[in-house]
Amino acid sequence: MMEKTAFAKKINTLLAEEFEIEESLIEPAKALMQTLHLDSLDRLDLVVLIEKHFRFKFTNKDFANITTFQSFYDYLYDKLKTTEV
Repeated sequence: MMEKTAFAKKINTLLAEEFEIEESLIEPAKALMQTLHLDSLDRLDLVVLIEKHFRFKFTNKDFANITTFQSFYDYLYDKLKTTEV
């Protein structure tokens, strides 16, 4: 499993490329949806991006407790730890 800081960096790179935003704007305490300017279609793109790169199901309801980039990193990191074999 990748170290948490490297994992967050990888996520930032993916998000910056996918949503055409400067990576420097992505900070752990910032609001995920507002910073990326995500509407409902963009959220679907994010779900597909996560499923494609990390190979686990991520649904719209998983967003319920995700507000910041840090909560997004934590959710994905914990999910990956539990899905590894």
